[in-house]
Amino acid sequence: MIAISAIDLLCGAGGFTEGARRAKRASVHVVWAANHKQACVDTHKANHPETQHECQDIHQANWHEVPAHDLCLAAPCCQGHSPARGKANGNPQHDASRSTAWAPVSAIEVCRPRLGALIENVPEFMQWRLYPAWVAAMNSLGLAVSPHVVDLADLGVPQHRRRLFIALTRSKHPIKLRLPQHSHVPASSFLRLDEGAWSPIEKPGRSNATLRRVARGRAEFGDTFLMPYYSSGSGLTGRSIDRPIGTITTRDRWAIVKGDQMRMLSVPEARDAMTFGQDYKLPSQRRLAMEMLGNAIPPEGAAKVIDAFLEAA
Repeated sequence: MIAISAIDLLCGAGGFTEGARRAKRASVHVVWAANHKQACVDTHKANHPETQHECQDIHQANWHEVPAHDLCLAAPCCQGHSPARGKANGNPQHDASRSTAWAPVSAIEVCRPRLGALIENVPEFMQWRLYPAWVAAMNSLGLAVSPHVVDLADLGVPQHRRRLFIALTRSKHPIKLRLPQHSHVPASSFLRLDEGAWSPIEKPGRSNATLRRVARGRAEFGDTFLMPYYSSGSGLTGRSIDRPIGTITTRDRWAIVKGDQMRMLSVPEARDAMTFGQDYKLPSQRRLAMEMLGNAIPPEGAAKVIDAFLEAA
């Protein structure tokens, strides 16, 4: 099998790297990974000790010190584009997160990966005011830009998660990724209904909005179902466990209702919904683990996108 080297910019918990490890069309080895958060670097290093790691502001990276590689994998911060976090004008935090999209441009200019790059973000990335300039920058580096919007549930991930994958190739024209169409995997595949800290639905302090959502969910799906514990996602009735769960977010969002009890989705369940392996090491702090999972790329989906890229490139 052909060997391919890659780097992982803004590696987070390591979903892109884990997806590269699972690729079938080539033996893809991530030789270098970086993130500006120490907790992310520590998590990535714990699971991928063979990779060289850097914890720094990605804008300050010295690309001349990065090992030679064939493929650049990058997931610039999506918070400044995602409607889930808002896109208020003049929000400096969002301005800073959007600027991370220029890091792959700098990396590619200096390192010139032989195959090109794969960029992951939310579909709203293409609505960014500077997206045409970003595309023009990649074109000036000799790369054809080919965006693909994918619901990862269609790639066998038990989660509806619409994401943008941009294939950047050293080809005359943009390529078309031939992605497999998988049957949807239901949420029941990862739920652990006999485990966890359940609490009574009818208890002091439970909000009326939650109780209304539970009542409507019962009418629609019976005694056992999923529902968002906050926001209006999935409407007021939640969703059946016989279909994929909705998007796993950085906040502790999804609740499971079973009979007269309910609890939040556990870290192991969220990990499995994101298709990380059961032996994948995550922070012991629940909030941090859920945040990393919500920010990650599901490895199973990443592997299929990488395979399609290698086939087309």
